[in-house]
Amino acid sequence: MMWHWGAGWGTGWMWLWMILWGVLWVALIGGFVYALVRVLGNLGGRDRTALRILEERFARGEITAEQFREMRRQLEGK
Repeated sequence: MMWHWGAGWGTGWMWLWMILWGVLWVALIGGFVYALVRVLGNLGGRDRTALRILEERFARGEITAEQFREMRRQLEGK
């Protein structure tokens, strides 16, 4: 019986490489889709603006009505 380098191991390593390539492609495609969703989501105006954050703080009672008006005036540049 003549043994060659890697005899009996070829199919086992082949499956490992196929799995690793699959994981790589899933990660690449998933990363692309994630980046695309983030970019398109921000284009839709869903990002939190300073005024929106200020309104949320006022609604939660973290600041008074006077503080809210003053801060809003500063944000609007008036």
